Amino acid sequence: MKRITLDNYRKDKIYCRIVAAVERILEREREVRPVDVLVEMGLVSRTAVADWRAGRVPYLERVVRCNLAKASRILRILRMHAHDRKLSPKVVGYRHKGRRLRFSKSGDRGVEEAYARHFRVLGRGAPRAPIVRDSPDSAP
Repeated sequence: MKRITLDNYRKDKIYCRIVAAVERILEREREVRPVDVLVEMGLVSRTAVADWRAGRVPYLERVVRCNLAKASRILRILRMHAHDRKLSPKVVGYRHKGRRLRFSKSGDRGVEEAYARHFRVLGRGAPRAPIVRDSPDSAP
């Protein structure tokens, strides 16, 4: 697929997997974290995330089981889907023993913020925006 845009992100082949992961997370929590989406999608193990959080892995992307282009695509689609669901974004700092945890080898600010951006349900109930599930095969 070409560059992910607002016009085409629902047609991406991994969109349905991202939506399913978000829904499973929202069934048990009021906040969606990109790291949890990757775990739900089976692209990183909970053990690997625990090792990263404990400082035993230098950066999260080292233990993600997909190429960096796919991980970036997932983060971009997640952000757009969260916007559609009217989830509130907030960039959160990840630290261990006073040291900032890194998500990427490069340390690029945009990449780091994409991984650190949590999406929270506002108000008391579940998000009110309807879930739109377009399959990659559906015509516009």
